[in-house]
Amino acid sequence: MKKRSFAIIALATLALSLTACGNGGSTKTETKQETSDSAKAEVKEMKGDAIKKIVEDKKEKEKYLIIDVRDAEEYAKGHINFAINMPLDTLKDHLSEIEDWKDKNVILYCNSGKMSGEAADILASNGFTKVFNGEGVKKYSYDLKTFGNIRAKELMEKAKDALVVDAREAKDFEAGHFATAVNVNSEDPATIDAILPDDKNTLIITHCYSGNRSAVAAEYIASKGYTNVWNCLDGTKEVEYDFSKGDK
Repeated sequence: MKKRSFAIIALATLALSLTACGNGGSTKTETKQETSDSAKAEVKEMKGDAIKKIVEDKKEKEKYLIIDVRDAEEYAKGHINFAINMPLDTLKDHLSEIEDWKDKNVILYCNSGKMSGEAADILASNGFTKVFNGEGVKKYSYDLKTFGNIRAKELMEKAKDALVVDAREAKDFEAGHFATAVNVNSEDPATIDAILPDDKNTLIITHCYSGNRSAVAAEYIASKGYTNVWNCLDGTKEVEYDFSKGDK
């Protein structure tokens, strides 16, 4: 009888030991998951008035990349100034294009904040550390623009097939420019009128030192009814351009 009691006690002790080991394994898994989650950057909300202040400040806007995650058609109808278009549906496939902004401020927005919230989570899950979900264009009255925005790589890819409107000072233009470029003064509309083509669908890309003067030129050209106007956000002070890319 005593031997049987000892056997029962031994089995019970073994069962408790196995249960404890099982729980220990689960705790390790949970801890690993918690560590992974904590490494993901927190997505912060940004109100429209804060975004408005950023885009209106020539120096401050240099510290942010603004991304419109709506489709191309909605973007073309009107978007926040200096925003590039990266639709949510294909965002994951193009993250390498904004790799240089992984540790800088990135603002995403859409109409309501729902799609941009999803996009923000994608960025945060892929190592972007300073991500903001901006107030949507249907919730805040932004000064929307109809000309598009691109980055340096796209300018160099398309320069040979575009009318490049260079808004830098004449001395810098003369020192080096794309073969397809013409020099204008963004503050003098007459210099822009003089170079505009008859075809309103001509691909026109504006650029300058930082994207500010060129944005002024792009807005003016778009206001004249041109439908394929793009401003390059990356200026010559930020990127060393290979102007030969503009050769036919």
